[in-house]
Amino acid sequence: MTTTQPAGPSEAGRDEILADITAMIGLVLEDYGLDGTEVGMRTRFARDLEFESIDLVTLAGHLEDRYGHAVNFAEFVASMELDDIIELTVGRLVEHVAQCLKSAEAA
Repeated sequence: MTTTQPAGPSEAGRDEILADITAMIGLVLEDYGLDGTEVGMRTRFARDLEFESIDLVTLAGHLEDRYGHAVNFAEFVASMELDDIIELTVGRLVEHVAQCLKSAEAA
């Protein structure tokens, strides 16, 4: 019997997390669309995707639905300065999710 483990911080795991987060961004921006914006590790939520605070709250819900309590987006954002939140990149979130999953896997 084979069991699959949550993606760890390997490159393949990060690619999977990036794909998950990109899909979540698509859901959050469903009514507005991505307008051809390519989502990658350097994509900024506020500047490139024009996320507002309510969009981040919606994204947090999608993250919890996908990863459970292992990924606490509110705690992650609460540890940042306002400028860091404004400049938050998809890549930084991917790294955070990867670290959370690695920690949960080790526990």
